[in-house]
Amino acid sequence: MTALEAPGQTLNAAALLARRPWGLYVAVGFAVLLLVAAVAPHLLTSRDPSALDYPAALQAPSLTHWFGTDESGRDLYTRVVFGAAISLPIGLGAAVVGIVLALLLGSTAALAPRFIGAAVDRLLEVMFAFPALLLALLLITVSGPSAISEVFAVGLGTAPGYARMVRGQIKAAKGAAYVEAATALGHSRSRIVRVHILPNALRPLVAVFALSIGQSIVWASSLSFLGLGVAPPSPEWGALLDAGRSYITVTPWLLVIPGLVVVAVSIAATTIGRHLQSRLERGDRA
Repeated sequence: MTALEAPGQTLNAAALLARRPWGLYVAVGFAVLLLVAAVAPHLLTSRDPSALDYPAALQAPSLTHWFGTDESGRDLYTRVVFGAAISLPIGLGAAVVGIVLALLLGSTAALAPRFIGAAVDRLLEVMFAFPALLLALLLITVSGPSAISEVFAVGLGTAPGYARMVRGQIKAAKGAAYVEAATALGHSRSRIVRVHILPNALRPLVAVFALSIGQSIVWASSLSFLGLGVAPPSPEWGALLDAGRSYITVTPWLLVIPGLVVVAVSIAATTIGRHLQSRLERGDRA
C-alpha cells in the first residue's frame, strides 16, 4: 500500500475510529508521537539517518533494525523518524496555504459586490474543473520540484474545494435569524459581517484544517513518489517511497513500511478532524 492509494482508503477507517473513544485516544497518541519525532527525533532513535553501512544493506526487519535497512545500509526506522521533521511541516504548510486561499476566495465570492463575486465564482468553477492533484502537478511542473513547491502546489490543489465550502457557509450564515435580528437593530454591515457572519460561518474550518493536514501529507508524499517533490536521499516519506520502489520485488518493506506510515498519519489526522467536526455539529444543534 502506497501513499497514492491512501486518500480513498482512509476515510472509512477514520470514520470508524472517530466513533469510538479509544480510536480518538489512539489517533491523539500517534499525533503526539509524530510531534516528538518532528521536534526531537533523537528521543526515539540514537542512530544517524544518513549513516552508511553497506555490509548491512537490504536487511529485513529485525530486533536490530526494526524496519530493516535500505540499499546503503541506512536504518529505515531512523529515516522514517527523521522524515517526520520534513513531511509534517510540508503537510502543515500546505494545509495553511490551502485554508488561507480558501478563506480569501470563498469570503470574496460570498461578500464582495455581485460582479466581483460572480467573477470569483467562475474562477472557482474553472479551478474545480481540474482534478485537485492534477492542478498540483501542473504547478510543481512549472515551478520545479522542491519542498516549497510541494507546499504551494498541494495548497493550491486543495483550495478550490475548501473555498466553495467557505462560500456556502457564509451565504447560509447571511440568511440566519441572528443576522436578520442584527440588521433590524440597525447594526452596520461591516459589524454584522465581522461579529455575526464570519465567526459562525468559519468555525467548521477548525475541523477542516485538521482533515486537510492528513490529506496534504498524502498528496505531498504522492508528488515525491512521482519524482516531483523532495528527492532521495532525503528521508521525507514520499522520497522513501520513491527510493523503495526500485527494490519492491526484493525488499518490499522499503516501500510498504513508509506507505503504511503515511496512511497511518492520514487516518490519525482524519480521525481527529472528524471528532472535532462532530463536536462542532453537536454544539450547533445544542
